[in-house]
Amino acid sequence: MTEVSTPLEKQRSRAAAATKRGRRTAAGQGFGRPSVTWALPGILFFGLFAIVPMALAVYLSFCSWDGLTAPTPVGLDNWTRLFKDPEFRQAGWLSLLLTVISWAFQTPIALMLGVWAAGRQRNRAVLSAIFFVPLLLSTTAIAVLFHTLLDPNFGVIKEIGPWFGIDPNILGSSTGALLTVAFVGGWQFMPFHTLIYQGGTRQIPQVLYQAASIDGAGPVRQFFSITLPQLRNTITTSSVLMIVGSLTYFDTVLIMTKGGPGTDTTIVPYLMYRTGFQSYDLGYASAIATALVVVATALSLLMVKFSGFGSMRSTREGM
Repeated sequence: MTEVSTPLEKQRSRAAAATKRGRRTAAGQGFGRPSVTWALPGILFFGLFAIVPMALAVYLSFCSWDGLTAPTPVGLDNWTRLFKDPEFRQAGWLSLLLTVISWAFQTPIALMLGVWAAGRQRNRAVLSAIFFVPLLLSTTAIAVLFHTLLDPNFGVIKEIGPWFGIDPNILGSSTGALLTVAFVGGWQFMPFHTLIYQGGTRQIPQVLYQAASIDGAGPVRQFFSITLPQLRNTITTSSVLMIVGSLTYFDTVLIMTKGGPGTDTTIVPYLMYRTGFQSYDLGYASAIATALVVVATALSLLMVKFSGFGSMRSTREGM
């Protein structure tokens, strides 16, 4: 029995065929999903400058090496020494303390500034541009600048410190030196996290605020009931970057305190540098570096897991 197609069915068939041809044409012209070839430059760059050095550091952590002669395998000697080393435990505690201080200092300020910068206030763009200037400076230049300002003999701190009850020799005290390192790092990188929160805030649907205004919610209630819940994944992203960055502070400590006074600011990255490039014990320094990478990666994965960030499927915050 011969099937008879109606004009409507013929029109639908032609439209479906045209759609398929269009998809094939778009894919052939590069408008479909990009090929893995486009990722090869990034993969090669990451492999050459991240994976290969990391693998080399892991290998050297099982060796004794002075940087001149050939590495000599020593098994687990460096790792056994690492877990028994009181200096490493102190450096680990100081790194953890610096990370907590940096997160507690930067997160609330960056969050509030980011929410503010996402608005339409007068002169907002100009003030935001000025605030982002420290992000454009190098860490070394900033560390030299603050080291000069905080010089107890010739710096500005000598003149204005007593006005605020601050000891001009703030870098000579254990607590003051650590807090100064946290402040300098926050001063530089807080604009970056502010930018993250600004972008996250602009993704929040305005209809939520309009509905809250109709219900009589004020700005404070809107912030805690709408803005904060909607920014939960942005907070996780910022916190992961902030924690990893705080764990890898190095140049600020090297220039401003050199691990002092005593060993009160000798955090893990500086201990790694001192062990490898001052004591020339590069095998043990590689073990310290590997342990630091493992801890930073584990903390990041734990934060992503327990924050629910990995289960987010929407393209908008909280939606």
